[in-house]
Amino acid sequence: MHVHFVAVAGTGMGSVAGLFRALGHRVTGSDVAFHAPMGPALERWGVETRLGYDPANLTPRPDLVVIGNVCRRDNPEARAAIDGGLPYLSMCHALGEYVLEGTAPLVVAGTHGKTTTTSLAAYLLSATGKEPGFLVGGLPKNFTTSFQLPAGGRTARRLPITGASVELGGRLPAFVLEGDEYDTAFFEKTPKFWHYRPEVAIVTSIEHDHVDIYPDEEAYLAAFRGFVERVPADGLVVAYAGCPRVVKVVSECARAPIAWYAVEGDELHGMPPHWLLAPATSDASGQSFDLYVGGALATRSALRLSGRHNLANAAAAIAAVCQGYGVPVSSALSALTGFEGVSRRQDLRGEPRGIRLYDDFAHHPTAVRETLAGLRAKHPDGRLFAVYEPRSATACRALHQQAYVEAFDAASSVWLAPLGRAIASDEALDLERLATDLRVRGKSAVAAPSLDAIVEALRAEAQRGDSVVLLSNGSFGGLVERLLVALA
Repeated sequence: MHVHFVAVAGTGMGSVAGLFRALGHRVTGSDVAFHAPMGPALERWGVETRLGYDPANLTPRPDLVVIGNVCRRDNPEARAAIDGGLPYLSMCHALGEYVLEGTAPLVVAGTHGKTTTTSLAAYLLSATGKEPGFLVGGLPKNFTTSFQLPAGGRTARRLPITGASVELGGRLPAFVLEGDEYDTAFFEKTPKFWHYRPEVAIVTSIEHDHVDIYPDEEAYLAAFRGFVERVPADGLVVAYAGCPRVVKVVSECARAPIAWYAVEGDELHGMPPHWLLAPATSDASGQSFDLYVGGALATRSALRLSGRHNLANAAAAIAAVCQGYGVPVSSALSALTGFEGVSRRQDLRGEPRGIRLYDDFAHHPTAVRETLAGLRAKHPDGRLFAVYEPRSATACRALHQQAYVEAFDAASSVWLAPLGRAIASDEALDLERLATDLRVRGKSAVAAPSLDAIVEALRAEAQRGDSVVLLSNGSFGGLVERLLVALA
């Protein structure tokens, strides 16, 4: 089959194109640019790329056209495919119909922690011999690609946990994927994760986001209700007891058994966890914890990643692979210590002159707060410089103006880059006001006029033993590479 992807160079679309190549199909794809890392990756995977959107890219006539959700309804190539009567699907439906069929999907949903938890679950299943398929919205450091087909033919039995559920029969091969709540395509305004057929679902957190799609919290909650309702009665929902919105949505909507998880010290909102991680020690190498399963102590283990949020991510992944796919708890914990994390999540990019430079995807105030707290715990000595770029449709608006004031508490100094997109002034995040409020809170804070100003300031101020973390869900203007040079 010849499958053509319109807007193939995005992280998700490119990985799905790679999956279709792995299935043996001829794959072509178009986009406005093919920058690294996705451009070279598509070439390695055997995807034939075509620059620009043009109806001519549909010649010879493909058997299927997959249209990315970045395409607007006036995209000339997408329009030509639809108006010309070519078979077409969104990325989500293409996954569901051609990749997920014959698998038992584990879908990781939530406002925060999706990529790390997805990567961790895929890694634990792989390391314990389950040979899963997976699709991750980032690059897991334990794998050479962000996608993989399942080996097939393997089944597992579900691990019964006291008070959690009855035991299920055999499962098809696992397929782990990140469940994004963003919309599917311009021709179908439904959440992506509604189409992934979850047998096991993880819900890490629910906090109003994507205001360009969900104008209010109720609309956002409705998307998650629909996701949880789609898990079949013989499936499993692994849910974070420490989030009140998760507790409300899951307890009201789940047809499947629920396995609650938490980190010791969380407010549990009336849901005692079946899976509980109790922090033990923390240092530059990571952190250790004790695991309690069904109220009983299992054993102590360790995680290379820092921060309470990563302990919660680990609890979710362990619960899903053990209770959902039959991995022995001892095997999962033994494998856990080998997990290396994901690119752009607390990603140490270099140490010029002894200054640690981290790159992180955090952009929502909760993610910023947890990331900075984790890095402060990892490096209690030295200053922590936080450099933040508001870039998403939500981050650039004033929705979380006050929440950002508290998000930088763990930082010693804060540099705020200009907004990453144009927003009407009466709706935009006020960076000058945020910097003033942070200074009132006792922080050194500057709303920088440009990235050049940030580079010059950090070159002058950062010293050996300090840490600099860049926080952005975009490329941040190549600031990582610029700082690696400037700080050296």
